[in-house]
Amino acid sequence: MMKNKLSTKIFIYLAIFSLFILIFLFFFQVIFIDTFYEWTKTRTVQNLSKDILVTEKDSSLYEKLDRVSYSENVCIELTNSNGDNLYSTYSSNCNLRSKSVKKDFINSNKESKTYNLINNFTRGKNIMSATKLSDNLYIFISTSLMPLDSTTNIIEQQLIIVSIVVLILSIVVAYFISKRLSDPIIEISKAAKLISKGKLKTSFDSGSDIKELVDLTKALNDMKEELSKTEELQKDLMANVSHDLKTPLTMIKAYAELILDININDKEKCKSNLNIIIEEVNRLNNLVNDILTLTKVENDLDKLDISNFDLIKLIEKIVKHHNIYVIKDCYSIEFIHDDIKTLKIDADKKKIEQVIYNLLNNALNYTGSDKKVIIKVVKNDKDYTIMVIDSGKGIDQKEIDHIFDKYYRSKKNHKRYVYGTGLGLSIVKNILLLHNFEYGVKSTKTKGTTFYFKIKKDL
Repeated sequence: MMKNKLSTKIFIYLAIFSLFILIFLFFFQVIFIDTFYEWTKTRTVQNLSKDILVTEKDSSLYEKLDRVSYSENVCIELTNSNGDNLYSTYSSNCNLRSKSVKKDFINSNKESKTYNLINNFTRGKNIMSATKLSDNLYIFISTSLMPLDSTTNIIEQQLIIVSIVVLILSIVVAYFISKRLSDPIIEISKAAKLISKGKLKTSFDSGSDIKELVDLTKALNDMKEELSKTEELQKDLMANVSHDLKTPLTMIKAYAELILDININDKEKCKSNLNIIIEEVNRLNNLVNDILTLTKVENDLDKLDISNFDLIKLIEKIVKHHNIYVIKDCYSIEFIHDDIKTLKIDADKKKIEQVIYNLLNNALNYTGSDKKVIIKVVKNDKDYTIMVIDSGKGIDQKEIDHIFDKYYRSKKNHKRYVYGTGLGLSIVKNILLLHNFEYGVKSTKTKGTTFYFKIKKDL
């Protein structure tokens, strides 16, 4: 199927619209002109009857009748109930032989009526409007319908000339309008094709001042920026995953070769090397698990398993387990919840546990020389705020917006007490979004960082 260009489509639609207007004018001005003319004259005499009815008791009635008759070119006659003519204005339209019509109206006892008549002298059409002013006074207003054949011919010839001129102008205007509308869209389309080929440095510029096209251009440029960020993140992801996979694999291979080379009777050496191999395998396992978890939550593949549980008890359990592992490196975690003994919430317990676990690991990675991390639960008017606080160097304000990006940690120099995958905060963000929990981070240079999320009281 042949695809038409946008400019061609716009040109055709505008040309058809112009042609439709010309056809409408032709029918209205030529075909229906007689009907419209008769309708207009009928309305005129009917409206005059109503106006005169309002002023029938005026002492200057006859003077007004003459003035109306002259200005409107109508015949006005006043008769009594016997049909006798009491007053008649001077007009060529008064040469009607209409006594029978007058008697018909008087005998009908109607308030008003309109008649279509034939002039006995000119044999032309006439319109008469009859109105009852009182029991013994009637007014008849008549006007002729002049033949419009010659007028129609003149209008028809004029309309042909006008139509040709208008059609030519319409074609010219349609061409320029179609070009003005289609050219910016063509430019946008060209830029989109370049971006689809991977040239993300291409910018969208329609060169138009049309609001919708300006908005579209801005939206596409924003989309391009997001695609650029995604591509950069993808490159970082591949680089970091490759690095995090290569390091433990190299160590596993090296220590496995050592086990083969050393004396099998040296059990302590064998045990030490095997423990290193196990640690590196665990590191690989954590990396794979984090990648799978992030993939699931980002693509909405992992559904929430909502249950009611005590968040205070959950945090106490996590802190207790963490302190067992970090105390050997002189790290400590303090849990502060003041007078909040229990905090029942409806959420996915395993995922909230992962959020707390990841925030604690991140805080331990970045905390200061005191090697201390605080987790705090604060009760507010509308919600509970859960905060994880470290005493590290803090984060620059311009970098805070990117703190939840994948592999953000790879851009920082920090000392880790455990192996991290760089995906923990990204997992935290996506889990909290699934729960519709407000979250964020506050940081002050040299004074530490606080990660937090809020749980509304009605949940």
